[in-house]
Amino acid sequence: MKAALLPDRGVVKVAGSDAAKFLNGLVTADLGKVTPAVACFAALLTPQGKIIADFIVAMAEAADGGGFFLDCPRALAGTLAERLNFYKLRAKVTVEDLSAALGVLAFWPGSGATDCGLCFADPRLPDLGGRCLLPPDLADEAAADLGAALVAADAYEAHRIALGVPRGGLDFIYGDAFPHEADMDQLHGVDFDKGCFVGQEVVSRIEHRASARTRVVPVAYDGPAPAAGVAVMAGERNVGMMGSAANGRGLAALRLDRVEEALAGGVALVAGGIPLNLVKPAWARFSWPGEAKAAE
Repeated sequence: MKAALLPDRGVVKVAGSDAAKFLNGLVTADLGKVTPAVACFAALLTPQGKIIADFIVAMAEAADGGGFFLDCPRALAGTLAERLNFYKLRAKVTVEDLSAALGVLAFWPGSGATDCGLCFADPRLPDLGGRCLLPPDLADEAAADLGAALVAADAYEAHRIALGVPRGGLDFIYGDAFPHEADMDQLHGVDFDKGCFVGQEVVSRIEHRASARTRVVPVAYDGPAPAAGVAVMAGERNVGMMGSAANGRGLAALRLDRVEEALAGGVALVAGGIPLNLVKPAWARFSWPGEAKAAE
């Protein structure tokens, strides 16, 4: 097992007697399914359905003070806390950005726990492993408890990329992407059966019309990686943007309809002069370019 402290992750705590109801009315997942043993993947959206921030929601045991802990991009932790406070009104909740005190340790493969922090399985994909929210100076002790070797964060990045799981800010742009475009519907980040949440009408329309044309998808390449942000071209046609990459695998936000046309015409995909090949992940349930429409 390996473990890595992720410097790009922050933690926002939401607590109080109304915390569950408050969050459930705002975010894309069903907080009623979250327990101290089960976390969820979710996002806070704009009213237009765009992702402000995505995060993993973990719940502390009542004996440990309770509350919900949002494992989120550190660069957005302040914005997320500010936006949640904007919605608070008279709800009996407190919202705190704890990123200065708490970090996020990822460990993989498998699961585990340590008394050093709040640990949970990654709800997006079992192969991602687990996470632990803890003071960063306890990372060595936590890794030892887990029986894991503490490695650099780029080892986890390569693991994430190999599994085809998008990372906001690299593989899609916050404030510009819909949940479907970031594959949140595929990675258990949107509950279409729960009640209202901010942006629900737009997201539900995309789901029921199966109208998501752009998605972040895994790609493979040989040699040096294309730079993040480089256009992906099919001949003279722009079909998307390259995202994160490591060890011959990467992620790219692509217009799937344009990719379908390119593949049908035998036109190769190229990013920064480097040829790309699509790699269908095991978790993909959407219609894949070059294949018959997948069963929903």
